[in-house]
Amino acid sequence: MVKPCTTHRLLISMIVLLARCLVHGNIDQDPLAVEEWFKNLPNMTPIHTDHTHLHFYLHDIVSGTTPTAMRVAQSNITSTSPTFFGFIAMVDDKLTTGPQPNSTIVGRAQGIYGSACLEESGLLMTMNLVFTGGEYNGSTLSLLGRNAVFHPYREMPIVGGSGVFRMAKGVAIAKTYDFNTTSGDAIVEYNVMVVHY
Repeated sequence: MVKPCTTHRLLISMIVLLARCLVHGNIDQDPLAVEEWFKNLPNMTPIHTDHTHLHFYLHDIVSGTTPTAMRVAQSNITSTSPTFFGFIAMVDDKLTTGPQPNSTIVGRAQGIYGSACLEESGLLMTMNLVFTGGEYNGSTLSLLGRNAVFHPYREMPIVGGSGVFRMAKGVAIAKTYDFNTTSGDAIVEYNVMVVHY
């Protein structure tokens, strides 16, 4: 006879193994691999949902006379930390259809990010993606997650939305398009896949 405690451990082990199989364990997947995974999800949501794939570029400007990201706080070790641990920036970055600064603006990324890792450049991101044009005008997506900025691809969860994206859930894949090591300005390509009502 199997003891209840052993049965409980066995059940937990099976659940963990199943979760590993479903997740695949690779967080550095390119957007096409993630989109394929997204399409193959079992139908666990009501029939009344829509799937949307968005593609845009985020322009994070920290230099010049009109920055869109500004440091608002830091710890007493930030200036000596190799990862700038403890800094927090408030952002209102533009989102565009292309990587060029004069590309069509489709929205803004408004929120905060901060260095939350002592060992590598890892940001805690909490942002609202506010869409200002086209069929998504006035709608938002809420992003909350970890952004390991020097990884080729970074996967962050979409945890909600409003308007067209009401009750959204999904994933955002970020890839650095350009990073100016002198100014600190960055252009980041985003592929966002969401399920919403």
